Amino acid sequence: MEDCIFCKIVRGDIPKEFDYEDDEVVAFADIHPLSPVHLLVIPKKHIEDFFHVDDKTHMAIANAIKKLIDKKELMGKGYRISVNGGGAQDVNHLHFHLRGPVGRGE
Repeated sequence: MEDCIFCKIVRGDIPKEFDYEDDEVVAFADIHPLSPVHLLVIPKKHIEDFFHVDDKTHMAIANAIKKLIDKKELMGKGYRISVNGGGAQDVNHLHFHLRGPVGRGE
């Protein structure tokens, strides 16, 4: 999508350092972090809602998140994965928040 900020990041129109990239997915730091680790994991293709994800993209996102949990050493320290949809997201491009470390009750 032409005016989507995340699509512009994927295309390189907006410079961004990626913490992870493969053929399907990129991950980068949230500009307003809520935790020491706060990454956005997004599909490269424009998808507006979680329920529009095909199996290939779903597996790529899960794989990317698992690799980032390992890379950021969050296993055993606590992490949170969240996704907004149905109009609740600030950017209308599917994105997952990976945050950590988080304790119980956060």
